[in-house]
Amino acid sequence: MKLMRRLMTWCVAAGVVLCVSSVQAADEPQDLVLKGDAACTACHDESDAPELLAIGKTRHGTVADTRPPNPIGKTRHGTQTDIRTPTCTSCHGASEAHLDYKGSGKRPHPDVVYGGKTPSSAQVRNETCQECHSHDSKRDHWDGSVHQTRDVTCSACHKAHVAKDPVRDKRMQSETCFACHKAQRTQLNKPSHHPLVEGKMSCSDCHNPHGSAGPSLMKRDSVVDTCYACHMEKRGPFVHSHQPVDENCGNCHEAHGTTAPSLLKSRPPFLCQTCHTTHGAIQPSVASGSVGNPGWWNGAAITQGRGCLNCHTQVHGSNNPASAGQRLFR
Repeated sequence: MKLMRRLMTWCVAAGVVLCVSSVQAADEPQDLVLKGDAACTACHDESDAPELLAIGKTRHGTVADTRPPNPIGKTRHGTQTDIRTPTCTSCHGASEAHLDYKGSGKRPHPDVVYGGKTPSSAQVRNETCQECHSHDSKRDHWDGSVHQTRDVTCSACHKAHVAKDPVRDKRMQSETCFACHKAQRTQLNKPSHHPLVEGKMSCSDCHNPHGSAGPSLMKRDSVVDTCYACHMEKRGPFVHSHQPVDENCGNCHEAHGTTAPSLLKSRPPFLCQTCHTTHGAIQPSVASGSVGNPGWWNGAAITQGRGCLNCHTQVHGSNNPASAGQRLFR
């Protein structure tokens, strides 16, 4: 009798445990990564170079990383769940020839290869990334952008298998960009430059590498709007605006770096003379140095004293209600 009671007690306890386990299993997200990648991790382990399993320390390897429902009603990675974590085959394809190869020769490559001597085409590699990374405004202008039309791939800038992607680090991002943009590296090492090398800003503060509606991959619709995001005191509106400023800050400034102060392309008055002629009708140029027109505004005085900014202090715009001849004064 006692034996029967003990058996019944054990059965009830086991049933409770099974019910609790089934409820917990129903509430928890499926472990897609470990189950889906077992065929790959059987060969590719932590001894590989690069360390492929380091992807487990990234967002791509976080099993419980969920996202809001897909607005266009599509499923991701061929499942009905909304877990953004991909499997190896999500990025590299089903790769059946690679997985099922039983021969003695060289094993076939996966369907999608991102590096090595024989990578897949740029279009194939980028389309694989865009299956997940194409549902936000930051990448709306990728198609037709400079990087896309020149076959720049996502994997050329991003490192998916490292714990910390260098291009997403403000202090390291510029080195990734400099791999192609070598002229900008030289400019940023000049005395007057934006503080990228000091790690206080990054290339993506001004540019959207995934494409934009503005020129030069600017984050805003124009160069001046992008500059005003930080230099809002130059925005105005002013009573008297300087036309080159309204048109493009790059008319006077070289944003990546120069040898002249304040990122100017050249020192005044030589910069000013690219648009403005001398004071007076006799001298053809302030920089000539000849004293053909007497007075304090003669060529030698202005050139030697670098004198344009001594009077025209508000070169970006002025609220001085003076006549046209006295604009851009304080």
